[in-house]
Amino acid sequence: MIYQQMAIPPRSEHLWRYTPWPRIHPSVTDEVPIADDVIFSLEGGEALEKIQQPEDSFDEIARAFLQAAGGSYNRLVIHEEPEPIHINARASGHVAVGHLDLEVKGSAVVFIHISGEPEWVGLHITGKIHPNAQLSFGFINELDSNTKFLRCEDWMIERDSELEHATLSVGGFRCKSDLRSTLNGTGASIRQSVTVNAVGARHEDEHVEIHHLHGHTNSDLVMNSACAGSSHFIGTGLLTIAEGANKSDASQVFRNLLLSEKARAEAIPELEVHADDVSAAHGAASAPVDKEQMHYLMSRGLTPEESQAMIVNGFLLNAFSNLTNKHLIEEMRTRLTVHLECELKR
Repeated sequence: MIYQQMAIPPRSEHLWRYTPWPRIHPSVTDEVPIADDVIFSLEGGEALEKIQQPEDSFDEIARAFLQAAGGSYNRLVIHEEPEPIHINARASGHVAVGHLDLEVKGSAVVFIHISGEPEWVGLHITGKIHPNAQLSFGFINELDSNTKFLRCEDWMIERDSELEHATLSVGGFRCKSDLRSTLNGTGASIRQSVTVNAVGARHEDEHVEIHHLHGHTNSDLVMNSACAGSSHFIGTGLLTIAEGANKSDASQVFRNLLLSEKARAEAIPELEVHADDVSAAHGAASAPVDKEQMHYLMSRGLTPEESQAMIVNGFLLNAFSNLTNKHLIEEMRTRLTVHLECELKR
């Protein structure tokens, strides 16, 4: 469907309740700006393969808008890669849009690091994990603190394939992510973690959907946020298990750490189960820093700021505890630790 023909989604929709479409649009909702390219390059400067804009039609408004805005279109096909692949996504100008398609036919570790100082950035990532393939994927958002950021992802995980997916979001002023994965074959699995550090007046909305279409599939979602200042974090998760998808195992856990009286966090897990013989669970919790932990650290000579920073670091690092790939875990933890050390020095 063409974007201009689509109705603005109401706030009653689960996806757009906390970040309505007009708040994340770069201008007014009936306009589609001319977008600059998001430049994708491999570590070392080699550019990714450019492709023509696909003729796909999207019924979801954010994806239809990103297609209408154009921008860059790139593809990376991976057969078997023993060393991690680092992709730099550089955004600039007033409005920048990028589309990246990943096709994984073997085993690989891929990191995407997005940075830049545009007013608005849109990114659409699509990925297919072929049967018996494995992908460990890390996404790091370090955009400028004044940037609006819209991110959509669509993953197809085939029979006996595996996706480990980690997000670290520390950049941008207002961010909206819609991450969707489909387990499209017996034995398919996904382990997903989302880590967000929100400071100042930052607004971050992370929506994750995982769809079990077949039996004997597994998913595990962990989402941790630390909110300071007057920041606001929203985490929503939708797990669906289709009729007949027996022996599926799905879980999701949301944890929010509130570091100030004005900080807010919403945790909204949701399950749709249409099969009988499954294991499905969810949980959510929001709380301030534990005073006993602060007292313990301060009694060992740390300042209040150092004590809180240590607690925040450990809490956010815990979001990666469900991952297994050592390259993915080390890179995400290193990026997070460096960011928190820089925040402490400010």
